[in-house]
Amino acid sequence: MSKNIAIKVENLSKQYRLGQVGTGTISHDINRWWHLMRGKEDPYLKIGESNDRTSKGNSEYVWALRDINFEVEKGEVLGIIGKNGAGKSTLLKLLSKVTSPTTGAIKTKGRIASLLEVGTGFHPEMTGRENIYMNGTIMGMSRQEISAKLDEIVEFAGVSRYIDTPVKRYSSGMTVRLGFSIAAHLEPEILIVDEVLAVGDAEFQKKAIGKMQDVSKGQGRTVLFVSHNMASVKSLCTRAILLENGTVTYEGKVIDVIKYYQDNLVEDNMSFKEWSGDNRPGNEFLKINNVRVEPINSGVIDVESGINLTYEFEHFKENTLLSSTVELSTIEEVVVFHAGCQITPNKDSKYGTYQVKLEIPANLLNCGKYKLKLIFGENSKYLLYQITDILFFEIENSTNKLNSLKLPGIIKPKLNFSTQLL
Repeated sequence: MSKNIAIKVENLSKQYRLGQVGTGTISHDINRWWHLMRGKEDPYLKIGESNDRTSKGNSEYVWALRDINFEVEKGEVLGIIGKNGAGKSTLLKLLSKVTSPTTGAIKTKGRIASLLEVGTGFHPEMTGRENIYMNGTIMGMSRQEISAKLDEIVEFAGVSRYIDTPVKRYSSGMTVRLGFSIAAHLEPEILIVDEVLAVGDAEFQKKAIGKMQDVSKGQGRTVLFVSHNMASVKSLCTRAILLENGTVTYEGKVIDVIKYYQDNLVEDNMSFKEWSGDNRPGNEFLKINNVRVEPINSGVIDVESGINLTYEFEHFKENTLLSSTVELSTIEEVVVFHAGCQITPNKDSKYGTYQVKLEIPANLLNCGKYKLKLIFGENSKYLLYQITDILFFEIENSTNKLNSLKLPGIIKPKLNFSTQLL
């Protein structure tokens, strides 16, 4: 491996068996052993399907990742983007050695610090201070080296008042701040950060991105960054790879990869989605049946058509105050609006199928590509379920030739102007 290469991934694949803790049973393990003794390939590597969550497969094996190849140079900030379920988090877990690959190899140079989930590497019964020392020790640092960084870690995380409190009493935001501060300040050669930073508030996200820029540019360390926020990826990363169904579909300059991703997000028939059986998104409280976006009048969805948003879901919890919220965003992660409604006015929800309709008036949203997030709540306090990027759709430009010029901005309202000659 070249001296300038920090990470080299060769033919990396990860296979999972659905419904099982591991990838095999006793019979499968015996079969694998028998093939190995005869010098033959693992028979279960020849089967399996790509990890496409939108369709129900025929095989009990899925490839979360399949034949991944890329290199990351020292001091480079690599963005990893893709839809939910594309394999981004699985890739980072393999790079962090949280789990092992099914096939392929990963070569790295230097210590790796990773922040993959809220509370990664923390012992809940230990205090924040004790967890700092434990994490540093795991990374191979001496107590003196950790002590020299302690005040800086605590100050950056903003948890000085609670540093001697057990981590189990921290909020998710406090846990993320401390986890990121530890990972960034204990001088790893490679820093791996997942979407977990989205849990923090806007001020901390800005601090975290600034710190990652300092780590990469000022200290020459390597950063791998996964995010759905294209603005953050664009400002932080120099290069990016796009994952889709467990494979790399595009690699190159970050601007080119993001453009390719955004151009291909809105596919044919993406303004309507329907699920059935166990394949429906949801949890033990509710399951979503379908989501559709269509023009108020017949024709295409454009600036002047207006939009009807309709979604149906099956609810499994009685006697609650059921609510639902719609969040609409641009592809660039700019939130257009966040609006909700009470589905049951009193605490009298029933088992059954509910339908929610929302009308977005004409001459409000500008042409462009948008994505939808659905949130379901209980008693105005508790989150039942939420799903991001459940639907993508495109608003075309107005068919009126006088208004067909593409102008900047998220909204394109029809306003009443008053003019006179004085």
